[in-house]
Amino acid sequence: MEMTLTQIANRVDGEIIGDGKTTVHGVSAFDQATPNDITLAGLPKYLKRIDETNAGAIIVPDDFEGSSKILVRVKNPQVAFAKIIAIFHPRPKTAPGISANADIGEKFICGKKSTISPFVAIGHNVTVGDRTLIFPNVVIGDHVVIGDNVILYPNVTILERCRIGNRVIIHSGTVIGSDGFGFAPDGENYVKIPQTGIVQIDDDVEIGAGNTIDRATFGKTWIQKGVKTDNQVHLAHNVTVGENSILVAQVGISGSVSVGEHAVLAGQAGVAGHLEIGDHAIIGPQAGIAKSVPSGEVVSGSPEIPHRLWLKVQRIIPRLPELKKKLGEIEKRLIKIEEK
Repeated sequence: MEMTLTQIANRVDGEIIGDGKTTVHGVSAFDQATPNDITLAGLPKYLKRIDETNAGAIIVPDDFEGSSKILVRVKNPQVAFAKIIAIFHPRPKTAPGISANADIGEKFICGKKSTISPFVAIGHNVTVGDRTLIFPNVVIGDHVVIGDNVILYPNVTILERCRIGNRVIIHSGTVIGSDGFGFAPDGENYVKIPQTGIVQIDDDVEIGAGNTIDRATFGKTWIQKGVKTDNQVHLAHNVTVGENSILVAQVGISGSVSVGEHAVLAGQAGVAGHLEIGDHAIIGPQAGIAKSVPSGEVVSGSPEIPHRLWLKVQRIIPRLPELKKKLGEIEKRLIKIEEK
C-alpha cells in the first residue's frame, strides 16, 4: 500500500511541514522505522530524539517546531497514529454468509453482510445485526441479541438472554453471562442461588481475552458505552461499569459494585462487594479497595489510601529495619535517663 502525506493528512486533519507529495508504504515504531514508513513522536522523550529516527515522516503535536524532518502536525498525535495504523492494516475481509458447518437454532435472525463461521453454535431465537463477524467455535445461547458491526473472536461464549450492542469487540476465550457466584449457607452445605438476570454490553465496548462477566442475580450486569477491558478481567453479578471506563489486566470486581464514568482501575486491582467507585477515580495497581472511592480521587495500596500518602509510605518501608534499630537505641537511652 502506498499513500502520499497529503492523503494521510486529509484523513487525520493534519498540517504537513515539508513535501506533501512524499509517499509512505507503512507504519512503524520510532526506532524501527525506515524511510518508507511514517511513525509517531507524541511524547517529549521522542520529540527530543526526533532527528534520530529514519522514518520518512513523523506524526507530532500541532505546536511542535524545530526539526528538518517531514512532519504531520495534529491535535492528538496518538489518535491520529491509531487511525493511520488502521488505514495500513485494515480488518481482514471475510465472505458474508452462514457456514454450512455452523449449528443454528430455530428462529435465527441474521443481519445483512454478517459472517457466521464454521463450528459456530447458535441457540434458538437469536438475533444478529448487520456486518457482524463471528469467528469459529463461538457459542451463543438462546434469546441473545447482538448488534451491528460486532466482532466475536474464536471461543467466545455468550449465554442465554444477554444483550450486546453495536460496534462491540469481544476477544477470544471470554465468557459473557456465566452464573454469578451466589450460594446460601445451609449448615455445613451451600445452596445455589439461581442467577436469573442478564449481562448487557452497550455500544463501542471492547472486551479483552479471557474475561468472565457474570449475569446478574436479578436485573442486569451492565457494561456501559465505550468501556474497555484488558485481558483476564472478572466482573461479578450486578456490577455496573460506567461509560468510557478502563479496566486493566486481572482486575477483579465483586458483586453489586458500581463503577462511575471515566474511571481507571489499574492491573490486579480488586474491589470488595457493594461499593461505589466515583467518576474519574483512579485505582492503582494491585490495590485492594475495601470502601467506596469518591469521584476524582486517586488511591493505591491494600487497603486503599490516597496515592500521595501511599508514595510516602513506600519510601519508608525499606527503611523500617533501620528505623527500628534507631528506636531501640532511643528506648535504651530513655530507660537510662529514667533510672537516674
